Amino acid sequence: MFTGIVTDIGRVRSIEQRGDTRLTIETAYDTATIAMGASIAHSGACLTVVDKGPGWFAVEASAETLACTTLGDWREGSAINLERAMKVGDELGGHIVSGHVDGVGQVVTMAKEGDSVRFTFEVPANLARFIAEKGSVALNGVSLTVNEVDGNRFGCNLIQHTLNHTTFGAAEPGTRINVEIDMLARYVARLTETRGLS
Repeated sequence: MFTGIVTDIGRVRSIEQRGDTRLTIETAYDTATIAMGASIAHSGACLTVVDKGPGWFAVEASAETLACTTLGDWREGSAINLERAMKVGDELGGHIVSGHVDGVGQVVTMAKEGDSVRFTFEVPANLARFIAEKGSVALNGVSLTVNEVDGNRFGCNLIQHTLNHTTFGAAEPGTRINVEIDMLARYVARLTETRGLS
């Protein structure tokens, strides 16, 4: 489990095609403290550490993961949001995030609004019903609060700290993003479906 609070911007050092795709990630994390088999969120996608060294670690992604997330877009040098798994007792600064990407959306517009930037995002129609005003959503692994919803588009304000410490600082209209809907929204929707309330 994760919180949607990014703690490092890593970079893809290398990509190797094997049975699965092996990604070597450069990081500022102290990799001596990362256990083999540890889970790390990579722009929202939870991947398992299979190798490591000073300043880097390696993970593997299946063809399914590459097809259902933005990981298939990554190239050497691509910047990615990183978050290590939450430990019991850690501060929950964002919301509970599983690291299981539900779909791929995109940035539609960006506009300066005070000291923050108002982003409009678009998600696939099958995910739109899970996005609620004042609710939470994880985009590229970042926990964000939804300002307003209009069909399959919604807006979020990103403060300067978020822009400085995540890959959203380099985003532009058309940028593809990993989307994970709020776990609570998922279960509420399922509950209402089984009770015939939807």
